[in-house]
Amino acid sequence: MSGAVPMVEVSRGGRLESLHRGHAVVVDAGGGIVRAWGDPDAVIFPRSSCKMIQALPLVESGAAEAAGLDPRHLALSCASHNGAAIHVGPVREWLAGLGLGDDDLRCGPQEPGDLPERDALIRTGTAPCQVHNNCSGKHSGFLTLNRHLGGGPDYHEVDHVVQRTVRQAFEEVTAEDSPGWGIDGCSAPNFACSLEGLARAMAAFAAAREDGGVRARAMVRLREAMMAHPELVAGEGRACTALMRAMSGRAAVKTGAEAVFVAILPERGLGVALKIEDGATRAAEAAVTAILVGLGVLDACHPAAGYAAMPLVNRRGIVAGEVRAVEALRTGW
Repeated sequence: MSGAVPMVEVSRGGRLESLHRGHAVVVDAGGGIVRAWGDPDAVIFPRSSCKMIQALPLVESGAAEAAGLDPRHLALSCASHNGAAIHVGPVREWLAGLGLGDDDLRCGPQEPGDLPERDALIRTGTAPCQVHNNCSGKHSGFLTLNRHLGGGPDYHEVDHVVQRTVRQAFEEVTAEDSPGWGIDGCSAPNFACSLEGLARAMAAFAAAREDGGVRARAMVRLREAMMAHPELVAGEGRACTALMRAMSGRAAVKTGAEAVFVAILPERGLGVALKIEDGATRAAEAAVTAILVGLGVLDACHPAAGYAAMPLVNRRGIVAGEVRAVEALRTGW
């Protein structure tokens, strides 16, 4: 990956201490680049930022409707959640409604990011389950689609009908043939694409309308579910949840591992995708927040806009420096 530009600066004592470089692109509903930093052709793994794309076949196939899924389920299908009770409980109920359980998941167990849930497991000597995995909602969606398609139990394999269906949808909405795939943290395949292709897909979600075709209606349902239930998409203390709450239905945002971030802006018909080259989450959060402020969908005075310029606080609570997105991300629109 080359051509990255400075996007986030880390200062201490008034001096530049670290610099995060990356790429970002904003694409309109027609697929045109509105603005770019770095190389929009950079090929990346979108990781969890593309979960709404992975959930498209669940909705457009009719599997979600046949299973009686509501917006909460759809939000969870797009989620990288904290494993809190509000996440784990609905996932368990979802699986039970399919006649399935934790053993049918293929995402692997994960210690909850939610501290009360984690502490409850420790107090009772209970090991984390697969439903605690941050991707358990996505995998429940895969299982629901698998039931609809009549596939075998190993729905996570790249040659399984579920993942072949996901790849087809992924390549159609990015308008690219994926150059390859890698195994994600949850064992599902993650298909590579260009940053521009990922932003193009987000712009398609942004431009979709209820009076469109089957895919457009599926896109509307997924983006609206994310915006209606930001607490299910991530959780308390998480940037995705805080930013979506702050924008009150003006944007759906989603992070991915290794510092990928996307945004869907229905009012503007725009899609945003960014990647920080060194994989630092703090930098991805700062950069996407600055871009959202620059685009006018996030009020610069809202507390959530503080992700664009976060203080570095040491263990005694002393402010020692700052993590700040470069000014170029906010200006020039």
